[in-house]
Amino acid sequence: MFNKLICLAEAISEYTGKCVAWLTLLMMLLTCLIVLLRYGFGIGSIALQESVLYFHALVFMLGAAYTFKADEHVRVDVFYRDFSATKKAWVNLIGGLFFLLPFTLYTGYLSLEYVGASWRVLETSQEPGGLPFVYLLKTLIPIMMVTLIIQGLADILKNLGVIRATKGA
Repeated sequence: MFNKLICLAEAISEYTGKCVAWLTLLMMLLTCLIVLLRYGFGIGSIALQESVLYFHALVFMLGAAYTFKADEHVRVDVFYRDFSATKKAWVNLIGGLFFLLPFTLYTGYLSLEYVGASWRVLETSQEPGGLPFVYLLKTLIPIMMVTLIIQGLADILKNLGVIRATKGA
C-alpha cells in the first residue's frame, strides 16, 4: 500500500514538474518578445513584463516538489555524500520529519490568511497596465506547500523502507 502511495505522489510531482518545465521555454520566448518590442519598436508593456514574473513563479513554485523528488535540491553534503544508504535514509527521514514537514505545514497555514485576503479583494497589480491576477499568483504559495508535503511524505516513506530493509537484512 505504501508503495502505491509513493508511486502516486511521485507521479504527481513528475507530471507537474515536466509540465511547468515547458513554461521556461515560453518565458524565454516572451522575454525575447519584450526585448524586441521595447528596443526594436519602442513599445513597452507592463503586462508582458509581469507575465514573465508569473511564469517564473509558476516554474519555481510548482517545480519545487519535482526538484525534491529528483534529489536536485540544494543540499550541504560535506558528510552526506560519503554516508551509506542507511545513514542517508536516516538523515533524509529526520530532515523530512523535523524540518520539511513542519516548515511546509507552518508556511502553508500562515499563507492561508494572506492568500484569502488577496482573494477577498481580487488583488490586482499596483502597476498601471499590470496583470489583474495577483490573487492567483499568491495562491501558488499554499499549492507549493501541498505539493512539497505530498512529495515529502513519499520521501519519508521511501526512507523508512530503506531503513527497514537494511534492518531486516
